[in-house]
Amino acid sequence: MLRARDLVEARLYPSEDDVIRDALRYLLRDRPDLRISLALYRYEHEDISLGKAAALAGVSWAQMKQILLERGIQPRLGPETMEEAEQEVSTLRQCFEE
Repeated sequence: MLRARDLVEARLYPSEDDVIRDALRYLLRDRPDLRISLALYRYEHEDISLGKAAALAGVSWAQMKQILLERGIQPRLGPETMEEAEQEVSTLRQCFEE
């Protein structure tokens, strides 16, 4: 079985953490269902914004809102703090730049 350490010892990655980060990035890229499930989990348990959940899921803000409603999760609309508002603006800018 391949281990993260094998890739480090072969000097393909500087550390096991780098191997794991890269592997997770590719896994989530290839499995949109996992991205959406992770975004839903974080939205419910970590209090991330709708915009941040949408960015994590790889969908638009409107699509994320619809996904939440379909799963019986009431969206929290509108930022509660200035920091949250700034984060949402930043996330939306990133979505439109892509």
